[in-house]
Amino acid sequence: MAETQTSVNVFTKLERVAKQAREVPELKFRTLAHHIDIDWLKEAYRRTRKDGAAGVDGQSAEEYAANLEENLQSLLNRAKSGTYRAPPVKRAYVPKGDGDQRPIGIPTFEDKVLQRAVVMLLEAVYEQDFLACSYGFRPGRSAHQALADVQRETVWMAGGWILEVDIRKFFDNLEHGKLRDIVRLRVLDGVLLRLIGKWLNAGVLEDGSVSYPDKGSPQGGVISPLLANIYLHQVLDLWFEREVKPRLSGKALLFRYADDAVFLFANEMDARRVLAVLGKRLERYGLTLHPLKTRLVNFRRPDRKGPHSSGAMHPETFDLLGFTHYWGKSRRGKWVVKRRTAKDRFTKALKRVVDWCKMNRHHEVRWQWQMLGRKLRGHFVYYGIIGNYEALARFRYEVIGAWRRWLDRRSQRARMNWEKMHRLLERYRLPRPTIGRPLPLLRAVRP
Repeated sequence: MAETQTSVNVFTKLERVAKQAREVPELKFRTLAHHIDIDWLKEAYRRTRKDGAAGVDGQSAEEYAANLEENLQSLLNRAKSGTYRAPPVKRAYVPKGDGDQRPIGIPTFEDKVLQRAVVMLLEAVYEQDFLACSYGFRPGRSAHQALADVQRETVWMAGGWILEVDIRKFFDNLEHGKLRDIVRLRVLDGVLLRLIGKWLNAGVLEDGSVSYPDKGSPQGGVISPLLANIYLHQVLDLWFEREVKPRLSGKALLFRYADDAVFLFANEMDARRVLAVLGKRLERYGLTLHPLKTRLVNFRRPDRKGPHSSGAMHPETFDLLGFTHYWGKSRRGKWVVKRRTAKDRFTKALKRVVDWCKMNRHHEVRWQWQMLGRKLRGHFVYYGIIGNYEALARFRYEVIGAWRRWLDRRSQRARMNWEKMHRLLERYRLPRPTIGRPLPLLRAVRP
């Protein structure tokens, strides 16, 4: 009951801040940190994931919870007095789709709680400012909704020119000074600005030594996605909406999920003009376009390209959020934008499962089956969209093949041929592909 009342009190405060931000869009908030009290930190603790990896102090969520009241009161006192010291993040790496490694930073659990408390407050302000083109790491928005809007808008426009944008190592190159200036356009609260500065300058622990990069925001931090959205809202979204679109001759739309973005243009000349100036715009904020991954795609509907178009027989495709988008015919014979799992994402996901099968081949078969079932269901939840069943079925088939191969290598005497594998699958049935229900359109519905 007390926990429920705490959540209600925090929600009421958030609503007040959001209402003020919404009604006075030019307001600069000079006092916000006073909203953060012990109830606020309790709510932040409740919203913080408890199963994440430990930071540099090695403290788990369970250990922190053993003296929760004392820990949160101490955290509140240090945050308000300015004596809080943001610990370095622990460096870890996760594989990327292109074979490279993506660096992430793992904060301490206490740092996650405080970051969550600040995110809750800043979100109440910035959610009133963010535009409809932004989908990533926002309440009530998702990658699937971005994909649905891209598909529906493209079909409605009969296609057009797609500008695929890839910002090279965005999170590594985010300039601290520029970010502070952008935040100050809306928030002037000294406590919050100091905390953001401490997190940006906290340092990174790797191989036993701490380094202090002068730019970048570590991926993995609770506050990093929001800071990225604030940065790109100013750098990209507002610029395109207020300065670029009024100068274009045809319809144009932007779809952005964090640092992944595509532009859709009805007019080729508009697309080329934006491509020509986009790099210069990003350079002003310390960012650069990837020269190979940023490209202009003729994505007009095949029947609109004309007989002399080089893309008439072999339409181009573009990738967004793990899916390749292409034109195809519906069952009724109409042109629609279809999606399938992108090749690099398919390969990456399959490799993770194959490596897992190799590392765990000597564990109990029932346990392996349970874990593989979770992996397949997780894959189907994200990639299970209409039109992608074939890729899901192929993924399941490849997973079964990988499982059989590594079970076969458990012993020279008890080999696992396909006949035995089929019997095993009768007993341990792996989940089959499922297609999720389409999500509602977030942009304005067309007449």
